[in-house]
Amino acid sequence: MKTEEFVSAGMKRGRAAASERATALLRHLGSTEYAASWEAMRRFTAERGAGTPDELWVLEHPPVYTSGIAGRPEHFPKGSNIPLVRSDRGGQITYHGPGQAIVYTLVDLERRRLTVRAMVALIEQAVIEVLAQCGVRAQRKPGAPGVYVEGAKIAALGLRVRRGGCYHGVALNVDMDLAPFSAIDPCGYPGLAVTQTSAHGVAASAQELGEALARRIAQLLESR
Repeated sequence: MKTEEFVSAGMKRGRAAASERATALLRHLGSTEYAASWEAMRRFTAERGAGTPDELWVLEHPPVYTSGIAGRPEHFPKGSNIPLVRSDRGGQITYHGPGQAIVYTLVDLERRRLTVRAMVALIEQAVIEVLAQCGVRAQRKPGAPGVYVEGAKIAALGLRVRRGGCYHGVALNVDMDLAPFSAIDPCGYPGLAVTQTSAHGVAASAQELGEALARRIAQLLESR
């Protein structure tokens, strides 16, 4: 799918909505190829102006490994049929697939007077709060961005900043096949355990948790 088609079709089929406390627009894009969404994020960031509203894109990806700009080959999968994309986000390698809630955060950090570190903390806090509402106790781990439950990673995140705005975002494991994680060193950590919300008794779908997470991120952005 061409980028222009992705933007046009995505914005038409996506239900744009602003919560009562948020000015950021929520876009529901369904299942979208990683390369198409990545190009659309870059285009949005390059073309946005000083008054362009921030957007939060809720979606899922078909199976794909993605590596950030610091990705090291020794952490990559060996002999896998799942494609690997080297992107421009921060961080090492991770896996995306159906049943994972992804929220891409296209936010003007400069306008909101947010540092990258503060934006990462805000996203992590949103994940922790949404999981708490589901009865799951989650926490940060010093020196290892993301969110963890009982020592296992449940949400990974990585951002890219360009022209004062960030893109990429967070991936929350909901109800997916976790086997592809075993072929890599998740986020560059050999032997890192991963988990998902369904393993902790949460019945909500990836779409439902993606929606809840995006709305909480929007609320935290506006409450600053």
